[in-house]
Amino acid sequence: MAPTPGRRDRRWVVAASAGPSDTIESVSYLVLARKYRPRDFAGIVGQEHVVRALSHALATQRLHHAWLFTGTRGVGKTTISRILAKALNCETGVSATPCGVCPTCVAIDAGRFTDYVEMDAASNRGVDEITQVLESAAYKQDASRYKVLMIDEVHMLTNTAFNAMLKTLEEPPEHVKFVLATTDPQKIPVTVLSRCLQFNLKQMPQPHIVAHLETVLAAEKVAADRAALRLIARAAAGSMRDALSLTDQAIAYGGGAVAEAAVRGMLGSIDDAYLVRVLDALVEEKADALFEVAAKMRELSASFAAALADLATLLSRIAVAQAHPDAVAEDAPDRDDVLRLAKALGPEEVQLYYQIVILGRNDLAYAPDEETGFTMTLLRMLNFRPQEAGAAVVAPRAAATPAKAGAARGTGAMPGAASAVASTGAAPVRMSAHAGAGVASEPAPATPPGRGNAAPAIAASAASAPFDGDWTALIARLPLTGFVRNWANQTELSAHEPGLFSLRVPGRTQAEDRSMQEKLRASLEQYFGRPVRLAVSVGDMQGASVAAVNERAADARQREAEASIKNDPFVRELVEKTGARVTDIRPSQG
Repeated sequence: MAPTPGRRDRRWVVAASAGPSDTIESVSYLVLARKYRPRDFAGIVGQEHVVRALSHALATQRLHHAWLFTGTRGVGKTTISRILAKALNCETGVSATPCGVCPTCVAIDAGRFTDYVEMDAASNRGVDEITQVLESAAYKQDASRYKVLMIDEVHMLTNTAFNAMLKTLEEPPEHVKFVLATTDPQKIPVTVLSRCLQFNLKQMPQPHIVAHLETVLAAEKVAADRAALRLIARAAAGSMRDALSLTDQAIAYGGGAVAEAAVRGMLGSIDDAYLVRVLDALVEEKADALFEVAAKMRELSASFAAALADLATLLSRIAVAQAHPDAVAEDAPDRDDVLRLAKALGPEEVQLYYQIVILGRNDLAYAPDEETGFTMTLLRMLNFRPQEAGAAVVAPRAAATPAKAGAARGTGAMPGAASAVASTGAAPVRMSAHAGAGVASEPAPATPPGRGNAAPAIAASAASAPFDGDWTALIARLPLTGFVRNWANQTELSAHEPGLFSLRVPGRTQAEDRSMQEKLRASLEQYFGRPVRLAVSVGDMQGASVAAVNERAADARQREAEASIKNDPFVRELVEKTGARVTDIRPSQG
């Protein structure tokens, strides 16, 4: 059938209007990711450990029958597979440096070599497809040396398909080599993993990506800013193919050049100077500066999620600079700002801000809109900060009154104080409060009675004091530990006179435990400085045992602590303004 005149005319008009040279260029254009795909091991970037192992294997002719390449997208799994196929079948012989010009190498590069088969397991995952490929493996062209079967995304195969290939994978024909590639090796059965040499391809470091992009753009004669290439490398997240694809997009977006401003607009990212302004505003406690950044991002239609990710990255670099200033790269464009902020912010502030930013980014999906979520994250960073180094309080920065601020910088909580953990949606905030006393820092846990060096001092000062009848308080002051303290906590004082304590216990086991009685008696003698006798009997407990009294006292302290925290004006203001929830209230020790 002859072609229709209309279709022929349209093709002729396009060719005539475009011109012969333009038509050839448009047809022959290849995207950068394909045009600059490495064609030998020397061109592989960032995977030296894999290249070295394969090169040695090829040079010594120690060729395994199955290789497994793992790694994220765009790191070179398929590329290395094709180079390996050329190295095995190059007409100059098996070596790590295929010639690249013989008919076999050219055919493999062009994707038309019949004995190099690439199978996509994502779309051909059934047993029928894998069986067909395995059956074809028994035959090869006379001109080839090896038949190479490359199965991409092999983890997508069904269990039945894996079982079908196991025997062939373990004992393939001598002329067959398997190359498996996957982004998720954990989904591959161990029976398959054990039959392969496994190579884990690393994500590309950002400096490697930037250097490679500079080489590519120099060859393409495209002007590029190094700052723009850093943005592309960061967005590529370790994938060289993604970096080249983004570069193609940046060239089109920038009208033939790769400029920083154009790349930021393309990626929806903002200038790092805005992030520095955020941290400067936190240092200076300026809420208006934070709102200006949010408004500027809205004007630029920037991605709020990307801004929080970049802010987390900046905070992590500041934390590293605080621990090791020399770790900041000399050529980093924001080196001065990072070092300055590392001195302006405390380490605990940086850690808290980082956690708030990470949680805020995760919560963007639950916010009414991304701008609201971003703004609330900045306000959390402004309103909460660690107290002084080593303190357990995170007090609000802007809302604290002078009285509350003074209490927050106190040396410890007053007796009867309570601590609580308030959940704000960001980092848990630990507070200590006393009724009517604002916020106070939580003291260090008191040394348990009878532990450390406190007991001898207490005993020395109280040796001459008469017993006041409070058995529970006396047991608390004694230097008892372990089983002895547990046994003493079960006792109840029934009567006492100078040098004699009559005790009740709940069972015969306690009454007959002479070892515990002797240790308690010795401790009492040490405390009073005179001989002491114990009379222990089994009887009906009156609810006055040491354990029972302590439990009632603990319940009373818990109720008092809950009332103190919930009725505290600052806590109520915090709950109302930030949506915090008091999730854990505990009485302070001491």
